[in-house]
Amino acid sequence: MKKLLKNEFNRNVLTLLTGTTIAQALPIAISPILTRIYTPEDFGVFALFISISAIFAAIVNGKYELAIVVPEKDEDAYNIAALSLLIATGISVVLLLIVIFFHSWILMLLDNKEISPWLYVIPLVTFLSGIFNMLNYLNTRLKHYRHMSNANIYKSLATAVGQLVMGFFKFGAAGLITGQILSNIVGNTTLLINVLKNKNLIKKINKKEMKRLAIQYIEYPKYNVLSTAANTLSQNLTNIFISTLYSVTSLGFYSLIQRIVIIPTRLIGSSIGQVYFQSASVERNKTGNARKTFNSTLKKLLFIAIPFFLGLYIFIEDLVVLVFGENWKVAGEYAKIIIPLTFLRFIISPLSVTSPLFKKNKFLMYWQFGYLLLNLLIFGIAKLVGLGIIGFLYLNTILLSLYYLYFFYKIRNHSYGRD
Repeated sequence: MKKLLKNEFNRNVLTLLTGTTIAQALPIAISPILTRIYTPEDFGVFALFISISAIFAAIVNGKYELAIVVPEKDEDAYNIAALSLLIATGISVVLLLIVIFFHSWILMLLDNKEISPWLYVIPLVTFLSGIFNMLNYLNTRLKHYRHMSNANIYKSLATAVGQLVMGFFKFGAAGLITGQILSNIVGNTTLLINVLKNKNLIKKINKKEMKRLAIQYIEYPKYNVLSTAANTLSQNLTNIFISTLYSVTSLGFYSLIQRIVIIPTRLIGSSIGQVYFQSASVERNKTGNARKTFNSTLKKLLFIAIPFFLGLYIFIEDLVVLVFGENWKVAGEYAKIIIPLTFLRFIISPLSVTSPLFKKNKFLMYWQFGYLLLNLLIFGIAKLVGLGIIGFLYLNTILLSLYYLYFFYKIRNHSYGRD
């Protein structure tokens, strides 16, 4: 163990993993309570709200937050951070105007009246997410992994307290959404305090430098905005289409699996990905490739994933009934179907930053659009053939798993300095 901790990469991963694991343990721990004070319909409305917010949150910074880690000088990183925050502000304002003027049309498109008042909150959550994106990468740049770990824990605590308190007072979906807003505010405050200590760097932020760096790193928004939008839309379309094609109750069951399996594993993978991005960047600058860091990170991901997902696949159905009650048995059936795809995403997603690191942004954009088209094809087949939700989940898992394996082949080549 001591030998492992001597390695800086391992220490940084462990720091982030510790915070992320604790942070994800909290919502999982309170989920048996939440499933008894909120209905599947409440969870369905909440999942729909989160899905719509996530689509905009992923691109609200214009993807300039990815460039924060890249420059040699910290003052350039701070100017890029300021640029990404300015873009987030503008996009959030535009989004609010769209909600105000096209509210009725959006409701008709979603076919869900319960989401109506919460559409006006989506621009706020999008803006808060933009702040968090910027601060997260800036803290990654500065190697403040302990502060990032603490921020994840505080966010989780805020969510848990907000959702429990509001739930006991029978606020329905409003309680779940309020908890999410509180978590964003708390997480941003924690990360911001640390960044504001570098007053000399803050003073060097100016319009001239922001403009220069916006041009220098134009490749990030040029390719990554569209590709990220396609990717996030693809991931969240599942929630939107389950609500539209089947029911908000079905989405409620599916959202429980997201809460206790998909999101926690995604965030743990993201923590590893953040450290990988920084370390791979250093190796690339020294050797021209990131082969060693890529393979080392892959081994660590497999070491975590294989026993975890294997055990989950065997016991998930019984665990869901035992922990959440017989009323949530359907969620366990959904979970077993999607675990193979979740496993692959856990392994591959943290390594996906290899492509922008090696300026393979064009490939990433094409892959993301292909991913979006594949999702639309799956939904189209499900609607045309009249697949039930079980058939839809099987089709989704098989086709997307194959597509992820192709993606892994390509990003591994990129880490070796090949096309």
